[in-house]
Amino acid sequence: MGSESGEAPARERARHKILLVDDDPDVLDLLAFLVGRTGMVALRAHEAPVALTLFERERPDLAIVDVGLGPWSGFDLVSELRARSDLPIIILTGRASDDDKVRGLEAGADDYLVKPFSHRELIARIRAHIRRNRPGHEVRPGAVVLRAGPLLMNVAQHSAAKEGRSLNLTATEFRLLQYLMDRASSVVPTAAILREIWGHDDPGSRETLRVTLYRLRRKLEDDPSSPRLLHTIPGVGVMLTSEIAATAAETAPS
Repeated sequence: MGSESGEAPARERARHKILLVDDDPDVLDLLAFLVGRTGMVALRAHEAPVALTLFERERPDLAIVDVGLGPWSGFDLVSELRARSDLPIIILTGRASDDDKVRGLEAGADDYLVKPFSHRELIARIRAHIRRNRPGHEVRPGAVVLRAGPLLMNVAQHSAAKEGRSLNLTATEFRLLQYLMDRASSVVPTAAILREIWGHDDPGSRETLRVTLYRLRRKLEDDPSSPRLLHTIPGVGVMLTSEIAATAAETAPS
């Protein structure tokens, strides 16, 4: 039987359980085939209640959830899974609008793929998130408590605040902010962020980063359309400002 990659031994791959949730039997069959031929275990669910039962019984390593589940919303299922676990969740959707991407990521998903998707890309995303979620692969800052301008993060307590106000961050948002705060006032290359936070660098993952930064600005900035903390340097990377000073335009006499 062929394999997508010969890097990991079969006995290691076989431990991984992937929860697949889609109300389309054909898509579910395809996902199960793709997952199964890598040596991983496919746990199939056509609706949210079955998915939650499988989750509690099998404790999967990752979940792939379609946003349309008949009477159920895939977004609601993602929220419920996230409330119960930190397992990686990939949203699978036929909707390409930013609103749906933002909604899925805000519900607690770590990543998303838009149908039709590349089979190789799907398997690469699964493996990357599983690697990222292994013990010892956490983002490790130089200090337990990080400060950048008005931002304060306690890594050990998994908490973050701006000017004393608690920030309600998803697991991926927290990891991204932690990574940037540890490198505050430096431009962090996009490729480095993608490798560290998502474990892969492809056109789809760059779109995920763009949407995640958009969400993060909405939580960090007083005016997200005119950011003072979180800056994107086109073609280069991202910088989190450690000190906010008045600009020359603001201080100069009129």
